[in-house]
Amino acid sequence: MSEGDSVGDSVHGKPSVVYRFFTRLGQIYQSWLDKSTPYTAVRWVVTLGLSFIYMIRVYLLQGWYIVTYALGIYHLNLFIAFLSPKVDPSLMEDSDDGPSLPTKQNEEFRPFIRRLPEFKFWHAATKGILVAMVCTFFEAFNVPVFWPILVMYFIMLFCITMKRQIKHMIKYRYIPFTHGKRRYKGKEDVGKTFAS
Repeated sequence: MSEGDSVGDSVHGKPSVVYRFFTRLGQIYQSWLDKSTPYTAVRWVVTLGLSFIYMIRVYLLQGWYIVTYALGIYHLNLFIAFLSPKVDPSLMEDSDDGPSLPTKQNEEFRPFIRRLPEFKFWHAATKGILVAMVCTFFEAFNVPVFWPILVMYFIMLFCITMKRQIKHMIKYRYIPFTHGKRRYKGKEDVGKTFAS
């Protein structure tokens, strides 16, 4: 391997200016992502705001319906991955190699682990909206289509996909949503205290 063959290296063996710039930019971006992690509600409000701005832009421009349809399909795919368990119980039925979701009352409780965690779901959904927004600035992506057909097809696809997902959830008895840690109530102390 000769000098400068490594990725981002200049002829003298030091990282190039461009490589250092993009590395630093990536570090700043990751830092902001790390800082935003605990603020779930704020992150989703910002994403819904971006989505609303995108919808207004598409409505005012009267175009880019294919881009919007592709964004909807992408978000549906992310949502299904968010609702699905990391290990599909239907694949685990045939083999006894690994853990499975409990199906009886006396089986061990195993928490629901998503295939796509909430943070990655939010991050991918937000990036999808931003990419779609950028696409609306280029006329090449404005393919003329009859948009009501796309809307009807998306609604049918959504209903069929969600029906299949709900049947899967009922069959394997898992609920992808929890409301925090389960709290147990102890007995209330109604007796007298003893002084020693």
